[in-house]
Amino acid sequence: MQAELQEIARFLQEHPPFENLPEEALFQLAQHTEISYVRAGQEILNYGDPIQDLYMVRSGAVETYRRNGELYNRLDSGDVFGQMALLMNRRVRYPVKAIEDTLLYCLPADLFDQYCDEFDFFSDYFEAVGGDLLRRTNSKQADDNDLTTVKIKSLITREAVSITKDIDVPEIARIMSEERVSSILVTDPDKPIATDPNDDDGQVVGIITDRDLRVRVLAAGLPLSTQAGDIMSPDMVMIDDNAYVFEAMLLMLRQNVHHLPIVHRYKPIGVVALSDIVQHESQNSLLFVRSIFLQNSVDDLAKLSEQLPNIFVRMVNEDANSHMIGSAMAVIGRSFKQRLLELAEESLGPPPIPYCFLALGSMARDEQLIVTDQDNAIILDNSYDEALHGEYFYQLAKFVCDGLAACGYKYCDGGIMAKNPEWRLTLKQWQQQFSDWMENPSPKALLHSSIFFDLDGVHGKEKWADQLTGFIARKAKQSPKFLAYLARNSLNRTPPLGFFKGFVMEQDGRHNNSINLKRRGTAPLSDVIRVHSLAIGSRAQNSFERLDDIIRANLLPPGKGRDLSDALEYIAMVRIRHQALDIERGDEADNNIEPDNLSTFERRNLKEAFQVLDKAQAFLKFRYQSGRPVNVK
Repeated sequence: MQAELQEIARFLQEHPPFENLPEEALFQLAQHTEISYVRAGQEILNYGDPIQDLYMVRSGAVETYRRNGELYNRLDSGDVFGQMALLMNRRVRYPVKAIEDTLLYCLPADLFDQYCDEFDFFSDYFEAVGGDLLRRTNSKQADDNDLTTVKIKSLITREAVSITKDIDVPEIARIMSEERVSSILVTDPDKPIATDPNDDDGQVVGIITDRDLRVRVLAAGLPLSTQAGDIMSPDMVMIDDNAYVFEAMLLMLRQNVHHLPIVHRYKPIGVVALSDIVQHESQNSLLFVRSIFLQNSVDDLAKLSEQLPNIFVRMVNEDANSHMIGSAMAVIGRSFKQRLLELAEESLGPPPIPYCFLALGSMARDEQLIVTDQDNAIILDNSYDEALHGEYFYQLAKFVCDGLAACGYKYCDGGIMAKNPEWRLTLKQWQQQFSDWMENPSPKALLHSSIFFDLDGVHGKEKWADQLTGFIARKAKQSPKFLAYLARNSLNRTPPLGFFKGFVMEQDGRHNNSINLKRRGTAPLSDVIRVHSLAIGSRAQNSFERLDDIIRANLLPPGKGRDLSDALEYIAMVRIRHQALDIERGDEADNNIEPDNLSTFERRNLKEAFQVLDKAQAFLKFRYQSGRPVNVK
């Protein structure tokens, strides 16, 4: 073996976990290791960039940072970095910069994955370094969440278009028209970029916008032979590609410019218009909700709803957690319902009697995602008369349900919608219905309980929804037989784990060899949590808030409530990230993931989350035996 390879192998063997690798594996790693030299102050990894290597400091020192620029860690000889990115999604999570001249060993990701699969001590070491599996993974994401850290370079949709300063006006207009841009950069070949003397494009010396062509050429009566250098704006305002969106917006407003060249190491890589920033900010979920109430027709709402996938992806890319995303999407869904109800009342006239429109299921729990259907119902005033009022509320419910479908909220296959007369009841009838379900827990009653017991008022007499929630909480707590049946029913959806805790795949055609993370993960977790919540009389709707009440009631063994919370968060985020990736690829988002497409780290965490669910279901079966009173400590 060459002396250089022997030196690499020797150095690796002196540091964990490489010292425990078999000799053959160690030498294989040494053979494929590349050496990189970086100078002090040089950026090694930038946030969000793809990563293909595990890095080890041979000599020198580096610093890693959080997204907000805060120092995270300082590493020197023998330390490794990049493992979290390799274990998660192959994207840099912590930017790295050399603080002195540094020599790095670059260990290929393929061998890293192979050794994680082959050697438990190897994978355990890096997972321990990266975090304590579920809990630290979830807390790390929460720590990293900062919706103000979007970089301006993320708004660049194409490379900058440029011309030389001797191009005449007709050619400028032709190029701008063909390239479909509202601005164009002007370069001077005689002025090369100072940091890149061999650059053939020359240095950017100005910018021309469509407004310049109108004001400086047409309005001024200049001949068409006028060259770019004579009409450009020479005093350009530019910004570094690592600046944040809000910094770019402030700069444009302060300098009164509408086009801002983005530079990387002094070389323009794109141009962002003020309209790009306005569009980006319009995808903020809070501003989007405000826009919903400004729409004046179902067609307007349907057009606006086309932005919803982009809003969802933006929240995911900004590292919002599942509770934040679920709450935002639920608020948006409620807002569509509220505006549709306002439009319905404008069309049909004021309601003849008071009513309350209900959201059910995931929307009521603030756990709605991008793949969803509509579950809703109506509470009517006890004075309701079918002959006098029935047609009005049918038309109102149909208007809303059809409008929701136009906005992307699919009709419920099970008919759980307000346009179904079965789900338009008076307050007294709803209380009787809930009592009947709890006193006569047939399979159909249990199915309905799992949907209707998660309810929230979105329009009208919303206090009626609170009254129903209180009624359910009081009666369920005093109904051990019903809780036993509900607990047994919640065991019908089991986690996808085999006898040896390997994944059990779906075998149903289009989604063959995949796992449905809703049906086999988040839904059964919500079912387990709902049973415990009803047992203690909690009025909370959101699963995480229910868990807070359950933990305070000491209903579960120590630590098990927190385990359920961590498992729900992790499975939900895998599901959410999968849907966001589908949208970014232009595919239809769904709930099915293929474990082979996950990293070793993600598969390991997912198995642990499913094992938490498995144990929680076993405890549920033990706790709620038929007719056994539920004692809360």
